[in-house]
Formats: sequence, C-alpha cells, structure tokens
Amino acid sequence: MAQPNLKYQYSRLNIAEKLIVINVIVFLINALVPFLLGLSGNSIVKWFELPNDIVDIAFQPWSIITYSFFHGGFGHLFWNMLLIYFVGRIFLNLFDVKRFLNVYVLGVILGGLFFVLGYNIFPAFFNTNAYLIGASAGASAVLIFICTYLPNQEVRVIFFNVKLWIVGAVVVLSDLIQLPISNSGGHLAHLGGAFLGYLYASQLAKGNDIGSGFSRFMDSIANMFKGTGKKSNMKTVYKKENTSKSKSTVSDYDKKSHQKKIDAILDKISKSGYESLSKAEKDFLFKAGKEN
Repeated sequence: MAQPNLKYQYSRLNIAEKLIVINVIVFLINALVPFLLGLSGNSIVKWFELPNDIVDIAFQPWSIITYSFFHGGFGHLFWNMLLIYFVGRIFLNLFDVKRFLNVYVLGVILGGLFFVLGYNIFPAFFNTNAYLIGASAGASAVLIFICTYLPNQEVRVIFFNVKLWIVGAVVVLSDLIQLPISNSGGHLAHLGGAFLGYLYASQLAKGNDIGSGFSRFMDSIANMFKGTGKKSNMKTVYKKENTSKSKSTVSDYDKKSHQKKIDAILDKISKSGYESLSKAEKDFLFKAGKEN
C-alpha cells in the first residue's frame, strides 16, 4: 500500500517539487551507497559530474546535464532546493511546465558550457583540474528569468519588499565579485544560467520563444520511448478521422483563447505589476498555473 501512495503523492507535486525530490534521492544514494559498500566517496558521482577537460567530456557527454543532480554536501543541496522551490512557485503561476523545463535545463546546459569554456579560455584557470556539480545554474536561470520578465514585481525579503530586478542584480553581482575568490567554476556556471534566464525572458517579451526548438527536440525524444501502438491508429476510417479533426479544432480554439487571456494578464503584470490585477484576474492566473 505504501508504494502506490508514494507514487500518488509524487504525481501531485508540481515540476519544481518533483525536481527537488529527485535531487534529494540522488543525494541520499550518492552518500549512502558508497558508505555501505565500502567504496570511495566519489565512486558514483565521478560518472556524472562535469569535468573541465573537453577530452574527458567526450567520454561522458551526458554529464552536461547529469552534473546538476549531484551536490557536494547538505548545505549545497539545501540552498539550491530552497531556491528552486520559491522560484518554481512564482514561475509556475505564470507559465506551463514545458517552459519551466526549457529555462531550467537550458540554464543547466549553458551553465556547464560557461564552466568548460572558462577553464579552457582564460589563462587563470589553465592547469587546473576541476569538476562541476550542483543545480545552481538551472536555479539561477529560472530566478533571473523571473527577475527579467517581471522586473518591477516586489517580493518580501526578510523585513523589506524588494523589486525583482534588484534581487537579480544583487545575485549576478555577487557571483562576479566571488569569481576570483573561491569556487570559480561554480560562479561561472551561475553566470551562464543567469545569462540564459535573461536572454530567454527578454526575447519572450518580444514574442520570441528561444526554447521552442529545444522543446520540440525533447518531445521527439519522449515520443521515441512511447509505446509502439501509435502505428495502429493510422488504420482508422476516414469518417472517424474527420470527427476527430473537428473535435481537435474546437479544442485548439479553446486552448488559444485560454492562452490569449493568460498572455494579456502577463502583459498587464509586466507593465503595471502584479498588484494591478483584479481579483478575477489573479484567480484566473492561479487556476491556470495549477492546471499546467
């Protein structure tokens, strides 16, 4: 009984919360399995961390994404998961799951590329053997996306209300200041994620979704792992096909109308702030976020 219940509880989580659960499970496995089996502490993580050597990356290309699921300690995990939780709540009230994953995963990838390029371009990092782990680049991408898309929206920070653009500026400036001091690779990755978040949000405000191609690529990969029963659907008679077309047309129209209303509300937020919304608009946006 416990297993189905856990599966049900997991299915009810939003995508940010699911990411947190996955990261926590990976952290526990990475800590407990080597200890219980008497192996070295890095016996698991070494297969998934992102090395700074391009030759090493060629032998484990998956590490450009998998590095983000491993953390160096409880504090590292805790602060990253806390950030993902809070930025995820804001993001998913405005956009759907696919866009969240686009920003997060592309932030992870660009953060990894900033790390690798930084260690191979700048002489200060030459002859340094380093590895990258942690979800910070993805979390930074989502955070800076929100700060760029809703710059004048205020959030509560301890005792004060602060505009999001200020939060974003402080985060980026902090990484730049700490870059030559400590954990240079980590800060390079943060900056890569932040750059992706800024670029994605600024382009989206102009009507360009730079993650649409990546989303289609991920959909095509997901379809490869789906059941092979799709081919049998092509044997349906033409009358049934026409019926399904008319139904899908109505469904598509409803989805477009729904999305247009969401876009109009988001435009209003970007121009006048969240507080300018009426109660009905806030309720509609909240329900839309839950549906997604």
